[in-house]
Amino acid sequence: MLGWKELLIVLAIVLLVFGTKRLASVGGDLGKAIQSFKKGMRDGNASDAAPAKLDAPPAEGSGSANSADRERQDR
Repeated sequence: MLGWKELLIVLAIVLLVFGTKRLASVGGDLGKAIQSFKKGMRDGNASDAAPAKLDAPPAEGSGSANSADRERQDR
């Protein structure tokens, strides 16, 4: 576990590397990303309750093969 001295050193290094303006921008973007993630998790749970019906895959030999597949089959 990091102590308060180590955290202070890490914070100082991050501040030197990114600068104050960029660090504020990164913090704001991180906050927006977390909010978006939480919203997605809430919305995702509601849509999981009623899953959409999936169409059945086409049957084999139904004519859905493309021309490249047909050429391979002819060889």
